[in-house]
Amino acid sequence: MHRQHQPRLGIDIGRVIIDGSAHPGGGDTAFFSGTEQIMLATPEMAGAFAAIARLTELFEGRAWLVSKCGERVQQRSRRWLAAHDFHARTGIPPEHLRFCRERRDKRIHCLDLGLTHVVDDRPDVHAAIADVVPHRYLFGPQRPCVSGDATRVANWAETEAAITRQLRGGSA
Repeated sequence: MHRQHQPRLGIDIGRVIIDGSAHPGGGDTAFFSGTEQIMLATPEMAGAFAAIARLTELFEGRAWLVSKCGERVQQRSRRWLAAHDFHARTGIPPEHLRFCRERRDKRIHCLDLGLTHVVDDRPDVHAAIADVVPHRYLFGPQRPCVSGDATRVANWAETEAAITRQLRGGSA
């Protein structure tokens, strides 16, 4: 069992770290359906690596990637992370990578890892983990009708500021 006073961070990958919408070859689907070269050309979200590196340090290395995808996209995600030197640049080791097949199954990883903070772009993920992760950050642009008590953050600058504020005793 993990101690609740030890903050532990979980971060989604797609549309949170990997920015498919900014792909030079066209849209979100280029990462999934394009060639290896096209997939690897998909950029990171602006400021993601630097913010994640600082947060990983703030969390004293207790940070994991938790992503929903099938086997093919798992392999593509691993190759993208390696090609972009993600692990060295952020301090999150390759062993801190978890995958599941259904979004609701991220809850299992949150419980297993004792996550206290999660950054994810999907409202359904936040709904599935609401009672087990006290500090949740709904990343990126969202429709106004999205409800829930997750803290909305538009980008990595806002995400880092909100998490840092919460860890230092302020409100998220």
